Amino acid sequence: MSNGLQRTDDKGLTHATSADEILQIVTFQVGNETFGLNILKVHEIIRFQALTRVPNLPDYVEGVLNLRGKIIPVVGLRQRMGLEHQEPNATTKIVVASVKNEVLGFLVDSVSEVLRISSSTVEPTPRFREVRQKYVSGVGKLDDRLLLLLDLDELLSDEESSAIVATREAVQ
Repeated sequence: MSNGLQRTDDKGLTHATSADEILQIVTFQVGNETFGLNILKVHEIIRFQALTRVPNLPDYVEGVLNLRGKIIPVVGLRQRMGLEHQEPNATTKIVVASVKNEVLGFLVDSVSEVLRISSSTVEPTPRFREVRQKYVSGVGKLDDRLLLLLDLDELLSDEESSAIVATREAVQ
């Protein structure tokens, strides 16, 4: 029995999930909300470090960082989701993850934990007045809270993603 959810394996292939499949989800905070990201998309989580600003980029691109010799563009999830910018602090982290066959960093307020949840506890994203945030792939029901599951491939349009990746190439 399928619950209509899909998962992407480490080779980028999409598969339907079974109702009792266990998902491993990295949880993090952006503003007052808790989000989750499939651990298969995450390369690593690092402490915030100074970023190099690149001129003429959208407001949600915080800059680039040099991660062991590789230039990684960093997207501020607060700005991308329409929240007010917040100065990085001791809990700010950068989640380095795969997006459309590229590696990007995502600035988050804090990272909480890795959860193992059954795919049967995940509901489709609700519609509000015919508007649906396409980058939220589902809502996980936990004991005392809800977890918004992000689809990073939908967070940026193809044009936005290409422009951000071009930034990395311009800096190198």
